[in-house]
Amino acid sequence: MKQYVEITEAAAFHVKEMMTHNGEEGSFLRVAVNGGGCSGLTYGLGFEEQQSDDDYLLTQHGIQIVVSKEDAGILEGTKVDYKESLMGGGFTIDNPNAIASCGCGTSFRTAKKVGTPEACD
Repeated sequence: MKQYVEITEAAAFHVKEMMTHNGEEGSFLRVAVNGGGCSGLTYGLGFEEQQSDDDYLLTQHGIQIVVSKEDAGILEGTKVDYKESLMGGGFTIDNPNAIASCGCGTSFRTAKKVGTPEACD
């Protein structure tokens, strides 16, 4: 099975911590693409109790990850990491398919999918 998304060990550690903290043990981590943002597309990370028939299931570092078949092509080759800095820590997403992103860094577009751009605030 193709690994559409790669979750680093550091990201997996923090996902597991969040699952425990939120009582979401045994849930799936959904990595998604949503319409919106200045460039037209935004990323989504969240927990779900069930997998859909339209999902690919990936397992990495003990985490079950679901990606919709619709989002798989946009996310192919994407790396989700967790970085610490002096200002705190957070998840980072590196998508080799993104050809443009907005100044605030929260939205993107690809050559094949523009999404639904919104005005920047």
